[in-house]
Amino acid sequence: MDPIVELCKKHNVTLIEDAAESLGTTYKGKYTGTFGDYGIFSFNGNKIITTSGGGMLVSNNEERIAKVRFWSTQSRDKARHYQHSELGFNYRMSNVVAGIGRGQLKVLDQRVAKKKYIFEFYKRELGELDGIEFMPIKDWNEPNYWLSCITLSGRVKPIDIMEVLEKENIESRPIWKPMHMQPVFEGYDFIGEGVSEKIFESGVCLPSDTKMTDEDLNRVCQIIKSLWK
Repeated sequence: MDPIVELCKKHNVTLIEDAAESLGTTYKGKYTGTFGDYGIFSFNGNKIITTSGGGMLVSNNEERIAKVRFWSTQSRDKARHYQHSELGFNYRMSNVVAGIGRGQLKVLDQRVAKKKYIFEFYKRELGELDGIEFMPIKDWNEPNYWLSCITLSGRVKPIDIMEVLEKENIESRPIWKPMHMQPVFEGYDFIGEGVSEKIFESGVCLPSDTKMTDEDLNRVCQIIKSLWK
């Protein structure tokens, strides 16, 4: 994050931090989502905590947050009658789902601990298989281990793992397809080194639900190991 923050400050560029999946993660002791002018988190159903949908915007700028709140509540002016001097949006989170989210914040540390356990279980059981590589963990970073992912460089391909798990009614899926490879952005210029493409083509997301038992995890590992026999 340091080079990105420095670059944005140098050129006076607003930094919007996509921290959708990283709630609970720290970088050099500071939580992700708090480095930029804005931080964005997702509370979709598959995230480490959920409100069933929606998300959260954070910023240290109270004036900007007040403006976002104004827009998100249909830009209703402070008047006794319904009055709108600007176009607005209905992006409000209901009290019910907000209450669910506040309640789940209390178990965030427990969720992170279980996600870490799942990651370490997979790494212990599968890490020695030829061609498998896990996400690197740096000493200056403490991730939330939201999703345990691997990349493959040997004879076993991502589709092999997905299909063998699917036969046992176990869900897995590829790593996210990069934005510049999406059909909607076809024809637009892209500057990059092909890193995201390589990860997309070689990566697999393993089952990582916090309700998984050791028996569940071991079953997944044994099925995957069968591909190396």
